[in-house]
Amino acid sequence: QVQLQESGPGLVKPSQTLSLTCTVSGGSITTNPYYWNWIRQPPGKGLEWMGAISYSGSTYYSPSLKSRTSISRDTSKKQFTLQLSSVTPEDTAVYYCARKIGSGGLGSTSRLDYDYWGQGTQVTVSS
Repeated sequence: QVQLQESGPGLVKPSQTLSLTCTVSGGSITTNPYYWNWIRQPPGKGLEWMGAISYSGSTYYSPSLKSRTSISRDTSKKQFTLQLSSVTPEDTAVYYCARKIGSGGLGSTSRLDYDYWGQGTQVTVSS
């Protein structure tokens, strides 16, 4: 059984960089054809896809967040990491990591397109 677990600070100050890690158990992050995603949900709003890293290490970003987002991985630890720079209160959200099979529909905001999710972690941007 694959499990994903997000970790990171729950409070970040404006203009700082938010850093979250997703640890995967029960599977490898280098197995074809899985894509490992970061998705967030601001309060009162829908899901927003932020980006992904593939089994081969290729990265993909939402055009609206690309200038501030970086996704990397540590295959030995089975972890992938999100960094979001220059955060503002508008970046306050529940952040999820999720696994997707294949690249078709990459960027989807439908929960049905992902087969495994982390439980989510609340990040608040506030001074």
